[in-house]
Amino acid sequence: MRSHYCGQIDESRIGEEIAVTGWVHRRRDHGGVIFVDLRDREGLLQVVFDPDRPDIFAEAERIRGEYVLAVKGVVRERPEGTINPNMPTGRVEVLAHDLVTLNDSATPPFHHDEHANEELRLKYRYLDLRREPMMRNLRLRHQVTRAMRNFLDDNGFVDVETPMLTRATPEGARDYIVPSRTHPGNFFALPQSPQIFKQLLMMSGLDRYYQIVRCFRDEDLRADRQPEFTQLDIEMSFVDEDAVTGAMEELVRVLFREVMQVELPEPFPRMAYAEAMQRFGSDKPDLRIPLELVEVADLMSSVEFKVFAGPAQDPQGRVAALRLPGGSELTRKEIDDYTAFVGRYGAKGLAYIKVNDAAAGRDGLQSPILKFLPDEAVDGIMARTAAESGDLVFFGADKARVVNDALGALRVRLGEDRGLVDDGWQPLWIVEFPMFEKDPHTKRWTSLHHPFTAPSADDPAVLKADPGNVLSRAYDMVLNGSEIGGGSIRIHNRNMQAAVFELLDISDDEAQEKFGFLLRALEFGCPPHGGIAFGLDRLVMLMAGADSIREVIAFPKTQTASCPLTNAPGAVSAEQLKETGIRVRTPRSE
Repeated sequence: MRSHYCGQIDESRIGEEIAVTGWVHRRRDHGGVIFVDLRDREGLLQVVFDPDRPDIFAEAERIRGEYVLAVKGVVRERPEGTINPNMPTGRVEVLAHDLVTLNDSATPPFHHDEHANEELRLKYRYLDLRREPMMRNLRLRHQVTRAMRNFLDDNGFVDVETPMLTRATPEGARDYIVPSRTHPGNFFALPQSPQIFKQLLMMSGLDRYYQIVRCFRDEDLRADRQPEFTQLDIEMSFVDEDAVTGAMEELVRVLFREVMQVELPEPFPRMAYAEAMQRFGSDKPDLRIPLELVEVADLMSSVEFKVFAGPAQDPQGRVAALRLPGGSELTRKEIDDYTAFVGRYGAKGLAYIKVNDAAAGRDGLQSPILKFLPDEAVDGIMARTAAESGDLVFFGADKARVVNDALGALRVRLGEDRGLVDDGWQPLWIVEFPMFEKDPHTKRWTSLHHPFTAPSADDPAVLKADPGNVLSRAYDMVLNGSEIGGGSIRIHNRNMQAAVFELLDISDDEAQEKFGFLLRALEFGCPPHGGIAFGLDRLVMLMAGADSIREVIAFPKTQTASCPLTNAPGAVSAEQLKETGIRVRTPRSE
């Protein structure tokens, strides 16, 4: 039926008779000669239907957009003046000798060149995927996974599948649960990750494992989250942090070299978590943006302005400044908009100082807060931020978490709005994470990563004596401000794992119920091991230059975790519910 793809025809085929198939991308009737741009996955090809062949010309008059055609004809050079240099096939066309309409098409709900509503695109996803940008994204995803598999296969990793039906475990996000018909009243859970299973594989002696695997989390969604997502999961035995991060760096370098023709640095820079939070307010800083947070709490601790003095004197507080070069030109409305923006992150306001003339000292500054600040504080701020004439300095003063979240997000927003984001790729390892953090509401310790991450302390007694100051052996790979991978060296000692469970307020009975098989496995010669998981959807999104991971997933869910294409989720029959012992309670109306 087809001898060539449409997008593969060029001048080397002139004079050949070929057979092509595809969809009608565009049809044009030019005074008796009909032109059709025929489209397949490789691109477009112009087909000419001449009235000298009345049978096929009559059929060509009937066809419309998205009809499916099979065409035979001779490749010829386009006439002078009709060459399209923007198309790979723009110097040739096919004079049709035979035409078969394989299928008609209803009028599509949106045109292939149209910027359609996303809900409509997802409802008719099979049409949306015909568009060149979506086809390009899916093929990019294929190139990425192929390159990943080739690298891992060449480096001794073994692809092993792990179960989709497992048991619910407290790993952070809510599980998707699946009722068991054969065990009434009991439920499976869909895996948030293969974490425990890949550790068991290391205990089994596999040594090097990988899997491109589907994972599930019932959590609130955003542009880079989906209820079901894909990750590249990797685990290695008899390794330390350097062995894992070194191998994974090389994987990503090879990936970018083969797929993007981009050379990434060797080695990737490393930054401690504490430094990242101090300088950028984020544990996934975008190093392409040349803006940094500067600590000024010591300059504010004795001022009468309680908005600054309170957080400056609070051990859990922070006062930081963020200098925006050329920012004094911002209007009051623009500043108000940024104030509303940081409010989303808990900030109660956004103080600022405009530097109209740095040489004039205090007289060259403009701000509602200047009257509250003594000269030494003002001079210290100007010196520490290196503010120059025409700059603007923003301030955050609150609990450290609020300041970091607000100014960290503002830094990125300013970089994007002001055109300060450099081109290119900036990879980074974030290391030396805290082992635990305290939940601000329950005041209980929680794992910054997950409860199987090894602490830097080798002695459980040391860990329990001062859990807030013990670092973990975790590492995150960041690329252009997005975390693309995260992992750690794992706990391989039962006593240490039990100590971590105790600090996380997981009782012995709960630990035995949910992790008893893991604790038991740790008693049978568990090797030191560690690994990492890469978010495949997010990585491909970055490589494609897309704004959402929905643009690189064939059939994604909406932000409400629904599927407009299949109308999922949906009700099930009473018989199915009865078989699984479930009764649906109808929500009461208000």
